[in-house]
Amino acid sequence: MAALAKVAGEKRAQTYDRIEAIQALAEMKNPEAAAALLKRFTFSIDPSITDQEEKDLAFSGIVAAGKDVVPAVAEFCMKAETLTLPLKVLRALLPDEDYEAELLDLLDKFDTEYARNVEPKIQIIIALEEIVSDDVRESVERFLEDVNETVRFHAVQTLLAQKGQESVAAIVKMLAAEESVRVKNKVAEGMLLRGWVIPAELRDTAREALRDAGGYSIGSDGKIAKSSRSFA
Repeated sequence: MAALAKVAGEKRAQTYDRIEAIQALAEMKNPEAAAALLKRFTFSIDPSITDQEEKDLAFSGIVAAGKDVVPAVAEFCMKAETLTLPLKVLRALLPDEDYEAELLDLLDKFDTEYARNVEPKIQIIIALEEIVSDDVRESVERFLEDVNETVRFHAVQTLLAQKGQESVAAIVKMLAAEESVRVKNKVAEGMLLRGWVIPAELRDTAREALRDAGGYSIGSDGKIAKSSRSFA
């Protein structure tokens, strides 16, 4: 199997050799072969249609191995440059509760400091947008203080996807220090659409923070409204 694994994960291998190796590993339907197939997710080739075909074959082979491959997928996620496909594998293999737990466990390993590549963190936060739970809310809230603007943007989006208003205080606290107009507008737009109420003690802070946003105001009832004119 080692020889097959080497060819399947080698970008410079001949296409037909690599496809044969991927197919052979997929047919084994065991965790070891599936772990080897994960390496095919680490590079892209031309033409893109062949690249997608190979990745689809690898994906199917990994999923066919069943839940026993989940630890290998989780370990792979901590080293991968992008998590689109491994997260898709987890979604295919796990029931909702276990999938949520795996995502939260992965996210817990990231901090809010500078990182060369923030894509894995962003992709996990985006995946959590589809899940509504207190655990998701509590896990994602700390990324409102991430040094990366795009991470903060998606943290806001995932928190807005939660059904309750429990994150309002944390979001307003973030707004007070937020420099990105894009993030501010996402907050204002999202809270406006949901009719969320800003507590009285936080309204002055929110008003000041939204002064340079896209023409939003805060009414006496604590709800955000779109102003009649823009301050852009």
